[in-house]
Amino acid sequence: MEGVVDLHMRALLTRLGGLDGCVTEFVRVSNRQVLPAHTFRKHCPELENNSLTASGIPIKLQLLGGCPQTLADNARKAAELGAIAIDLNFGCPTKTVNNSNGGACLLQYPEQIYTIVDAVRSNVPLSIPVSAKIRLGFNDRSLFMENAQAVAAAGAFELTVHARSKADGYKPPAYWEYIGKIREALEIPVIANGEIWSPQDWQRCVEQTGCDDYMLGRGILARPDLALAIKAAAEHRDYVPMSWAQVSSLIWDYYMITKPLYPKKFLGNRVKQWLAYLRLNYPQAERLFDEIKKEKDATVFEQALLRQASEECET
Repeated sequence: MEGVVDLHMRALLTRLGGLDGCVTEFVRVSNRQVLPAHTFRKHCPELENNSLTASGIPIKLQLLGGCPQTLADNARKAAELGAIAIDLNFGCPTKTVNNSNGGACLLQYPEQIYTIVDAVRSNVPLSIPVSAKIRLGFNDRSLFMENAQAVAAAGAFELTVHARSKADGYKPPAYWEYIGKIREALEIPVIANGEIWSPQDWQRCVEQTGCDDYMLGRGILARPDLALAIKAAAEHRDYVPMSWAQVSSLIWDYYMITKPLYPKKFLGNRVKQWLAYLRLNYPQAERLFDEIKKEKDATVFEQALLRQASEECET
């Protein structure tokens, strides 16, 4: 999730608990060049911590591109820098990426998927797992099985499937039943992804896919404790969801960490971006977003964040 799940969001969400692993924003590979070390470290500062978040959760470094040898060379460089796992992005649906021979457009060519995964697998040590994420297709879902089989045949140790094609975008529903067919056909682990916003959604996904593991994207941004809630449901334990006061505290921490990283004209942009997801579950996030969406004064901005948290605590 480019521009969303950065180092600080990864640290925050993994600190809460419930997550067993994370994937970086994609590192775009093009122009037949091996990227410099600082590019990998910018996207994955966790390389300096044995590819673990501050709370000890392992991170996969994700690459995106369409040239097999260039991806292989960059995967090898990432491994030399300390990456403990390489993930290949064949799922990004954005026009700019797809027009540059990357992401979901490659799902039109299963043989190209195979060649890329095989090249990367052949160029990094066997101790470094190589995985991939796909959608169910590009213009339609007709090649869903061919693409999944290509990933597995090329030597990937794991496959994540977003249960929609590029043409489906992010519109509900997610076609989880396709993931179930893939899981039954492949011998490698298959991770289900798409439209998991609640423990109830997760349970329905379990029933349709039979998968053991699940990837959370927009759902965990909209509900930061979603992984904890799902684990409680899996273990048949009661769970009390996070209150808005607790979420407000997270927002404040995230703001204070990210504030020094951006020019004043972009004040709080990461917080505003996160609130756009949070308001799907918390009506207070909608009100806060409306209050600060055009605010550029740091003092006023911060007072609004603190006031929202204090008002929640008093009610």
